[in-house]
Parts: sequence; structure tokens; C-alpha cells
Amino acid sequence: MHPVNRRAFLWRGAALAGAAGVGGCRYWPEQGLWNPCLAERTEAIANQGEVRAAWQGIDPAKVWDSHVHLVGTGDSGSGIRVNPRMSSLLDPAQYARRLFIMNAGCVHTAPEGAVDRAYVARMLNLMAGMRPGTHLLLFAFEATYDAEGKVLWDATGFYVPNSYARDVARLHPQFEWAASIHPYRADALDALARAAAEGARAVKWLPSAMGIDPAAKRCKPFYRALAKLDMPLISHAGEERAVLGAEAQEFGNPLRLRAALDEGVRVVAAHCASLGEDRDLDRGANGPVVPSFELFARMMDAAQYRGRLFGDISAVTQLNRATDVLVTLLERADWHPRLLNGSDYPLPGVMPIYSVGDLVERELLEPARAEPLKTIRGHNPLLFDFVVKRSLRSNGKSFAASIFETRDFFLRRATG
Repeated sequence: MHPVNRRAFLWRGAALAGAAGVGGCRYWPEQGLWNPCLAERTEAIANQGEVRAAWQGIDPAKVWDSHVHLVGTGDSGSGIRVNPRMSSLLDPAQYARRLFIMNAGCVHTAPEGAVDRAYVARMLNLMAGMRPGTHLLLFAFEATYDAEGKVLWDATGFYVPNSYARDVARLHPQFEWAASIHPYRADALDALARAAAEGARAVKWLPSAMGIDPAAKRCKPFYRALAKLDMPLISHAGEERAVLGAEAQEFGNPLRLRAALDEGVRVVAAHCASLGEDRDLDRGANGPVVPSFELFARMMDAAQYRGRLFGDISAVTQLNRATDVLVTLLERADWHPRLLNGSDYPLPGVMPIYSVGDLVERELLEPARAEPLKTIRGHNPLLFDFVVKRSLRSNGKSFAASIFETRDFFLRRATG
């Protein structure tokens, strides 16, 4: 079999075997399985009415997409590491996840030795379709560690070093970067000080995969250092399905983030804990299991956390999250000053996990917007994520412009 055809065959076979693991979809996606990766930025796309309307009232210079993943294979010397299980057909679900992500970032056909560079080039291509002044906040991604602070490479799904995120951001003025530092590391405080000095705008955690218990007392020194720097912590909250790691789902409980908040840290609960269930620890160690979003909402409504607890709306329009949570986020205008937009790129390019039609059926999108939004997505998933969120309505309520103008949140730093 010809190498290219063999690759296509493996792509499709693995995807069909593992598609249920990507968002739990059990239907034929409305735009197919694969991102078409159209590179054209035609005038028709840039000037669509939906795009023009989305930018009305928005200052592009203040638009920082606050949740963007760097992806690659390490073939540029970047230091990126990918767990071998994600490249093995013996684990079809993980194999499919990797292929969907590579396709979402349009690097699935990049030759060996060019994947890292192709991923960055694709982001730059998409950014050219945004308004001038827009920035992306690129995430480093920490390895998994055990309770003793020892790195566990076998349990790490993927790793993106701080140095790579820093260097990519330095090369391209459209990018900013967030460090990822495990608080159990012996050198955690030194690594944090170094990242801050090198321009990191935040610290990113995925506790369930990285093996971080945000409620652990050993995190306090790290929290105090973050608070002194006034550097926000962006921490995944709720269930995590996509990334291999420690598989400690209980560490995603939003209530565990109180430890950071109580030390004065500005905390961004990624995805607003919009997926999964967690134990209600306020009712004891054996309290009932409730939706994670319910616990996030409780914390958002707590007076002592105003000005410190925030949520990002990345991924909230995905099929497996687009439930009543999205309606609540749209209609809780009192929360809007504390919500930040993020795309969770490259996930908007994973075709099966989004459905414009579903949003129309739920009367959150006007039917006339459906086809233009699908066209935008085929060319520019990053622009699609922005435009679809700006187009949502629930009982006449929409996401406030301030949710998308996140720059000042990340530029703020302690002065004393």
C-alpha cells in the first residue's frame, strides 16, 4: 500500500474505533469527521455579516484568547514529549485522540521533522484571519508527578516545556505564553520566579492528569508566591477526558481550588467546571456527588471570592458540555465581569465534538446563522469559536464584550 494511502487508512480505521472517546459522540458529525484545513482567507469569509457583527463593540487590541494549547511531537528540538501509547494501535482510543488533535491543528500530513513548525505556522495562518491586535495565550504543559515530587514520564500524556512556549511567544508578537509548573517539584518556586521574569502571563494546571491536589497543604508556598506576583492560576475544573495522566479525577473538584483563593491567588476555573460530577465536600468527605458546575456556581456566588475566582468559557459550546450550563453562563450577567474567553484551540478543529445545528435546535443560535458559521469553521476554527460565542442568545441575553477583552486581566501585576 502506498505510504500516503496507508496513513489515510490508519487514520480512518483508528478514528472509527476511537471516536466514542472524543467527546462521546455517537452520531455522524454534521461537518464530517475531519477538519478540511482550508488555508484560504477569502474576502468573503472576512467580510461575512456574522464576522462583522461579532467584532462590533470589541477592541481587538484587548482580545487575548486565554486558552490555547501548543501541540507537536518535539521534532524541532522543542522538548515536547508525547506518550508512546498515543501512537500505538494497541490503544485505539488514545491513538484516535492523537490523530483528531493532529488533524485539528492541520499537522496530520506534515512530514517528519516539520510537525512542530507546521503547528505554529497554522496558528499564524488562522491569526491572519482575526482582527489586527488579537493575541493568543499559549500554554506550556507540565508532566505528571507523584506525591514525592518525582516525574512520571510513563504516566504523562504529553509535555510541553516552558522554554518552548516562551520561545514561540518571543518569536511572534501575536502570541503570549503561560507557564506550567508542578507545585510538588523541588524547584517549583525557582521555576515560577524564572517564568515570571521571562514574561509568563499565568500558570496552567490540569490537576487530574498532572497529579496535583489543589487542596494539598504543600501547595501553599506556591500559592503565596503566585499571589505576591499577582499571576493568575488557570486550573482545569471538572472532569477531564482527553489527556492521559494520573487519572485523579477528584483533583478537578472546583472546591479544591479554595486553598489557592484563600491565599489570595486569582484563579481561573477552566471551562467553568462544565463537565462531570464531583463530591460535595461541603457536606463532608462522603457528601453526595453533584454536577461540578453546581460547585463552581456556589463558589462564584460566595462574596469572599469576588475579584479572585474567575471562569473561562473555553469548550462550553462543545456537544458534551452544551447543556443548561451554557444557558446559565449566558444569562448570569452578574458573572460576566469574571468570565474570560478562551478557544481551547485546537479543539474547535475537532469536527465531531461541535454542532452548530444543535445550538440552533436549542434556540441559542438563529437558524440563518448556521450555514455561514459552518463555512467559517471549515476555513478558520479559531475565528469560528469567537463568532459563534458572540452570536449566542438565550432569552435575549448574550456574552458581554468584556468577556472577550481579557488583555488587562493578564497584564495586571502586583506593584509592591
